Amino acid sequence: MLQQRDLSSPSVATLSISGVKSAWIVMLFAAVIFLNFNVHGVAAEPSPDAEKRLRVGVIGLDTSHVIAFTKAFQQAKPDDPDLSGFDVVAAYPYGSADIESSASRIPKYTADMKALGVEIVDSIKTLLSKVDCVLLETNDGRLHLKQALQVFRARKPVFIDKPTGSNLAEVVAIYRAASHYNAAMFSSSSLRYSDGAQAIRAGKVGRVLGCTTYSPCSLEPTHVDLFWYGIHGVESLYTCMGTGCQSVTHNSTEDFELAVGIWADGRIGTFRGIRAGSKGYGGIAFGEKGITEIGPYGGYRPLVVQIAKFFRSSKPPIAAEETIELYAFMQAAAKSKQQGGTPVNMAEVMQEANQAADKLLGNELK
Repeated sequence: MLQQRDLSSPSVATLSISGVKSAWIVMLFAAVIFLNFNVHGVAAEPSPDAEKRLRVGVIGLDTSHVIAFTKAFQQAKPDDPDLSGFDVVAAYPYGSADIESSASRIPKYTADMKALGVEIVDSIKTLLSKVDCVLLETNDGRLHLKQALQVFRARKPVFIDKPTGSNLAEVVAIYRAASHYNAAMFSSSSLRYSDGAQAIRAGKVGRVLGCTTYSPCSLEPTHVDLFWYGIHGVESLYTCMGTGCQSVTHNSTEDFELAVGIWADGRIGTFRGIRAGSKGYGGIAFGEKGITEIGPYGGYRPLVVQIAKFFRSSKPPIAAEETIELYAFMQAAAKSKQQGGTPVNMAEVMQEANQAADKLLGNELK
């Protein structure tokens, strides 16, 4: 099995390591304690009755994910235990406003959702009065904190599509708020649940000693570079490697991004972002018992199945600290790029993000 360090264990904080390693462990340990999330997440309310049909609401109609996810739920056969029992009943269209590639999709996807029998509402407040759980699909991560807070206050389980936020401070603020309101949430790229990545995580090659992943990597100026699309490959990297990265070095050209992370135990994980030539998703994991390719992208269904399980149980399938760390990896990569490719300590970007999250949240959590 993939050996992941238990960052919630008091023993981690007392490891006899020096310099930046010690600082990073202390920072992440403190963040986990602050969040008060255990490895299974925090249940917002009692688990729904397994026989009850759950009403799903969608926030943001500016990504193709909303049509794919809605169809997965709406068209599930009664004999499909993974996805049956859900009705997507309401959607709030907005949504990116100033990212043209996203905002321009809203009219079409609004019409498509109406054709699928979904009611279009004029506010998140109205949507929340009609649903049991929420898909937060707005493509613009800058809006996620404000939108998610409304869902958290209503205690509705919510899946937040990638990117969780447009920068690390927003990601940290979202997880803090979820913990404060005892609201169930998780966020993930669908690449986490590809068959190959899950097999590696489950021990296909024994303990993973290193991994390299790749994915398309278009950039959006309003978001930290890898957050916008590189998230897919970084999610695969963390699915295979687990947590514990200490520092990141990043180099970039017009057509490519290359981030190299050094883990506390000496393992190395790399992500290659592609903007030229043949594009795809994949990678290679190097393990104690073998070397194997991660394999191709497996489509949306595996992720939607995980969302369905989460909506039924209110138990997130991913530990909060793992998602926060993979965003810290991308934030550190951006800072390294700005500094000409010099190594950036993960503890450094976490400290900066925690301070910025305080300002973003203001009096929200008091």
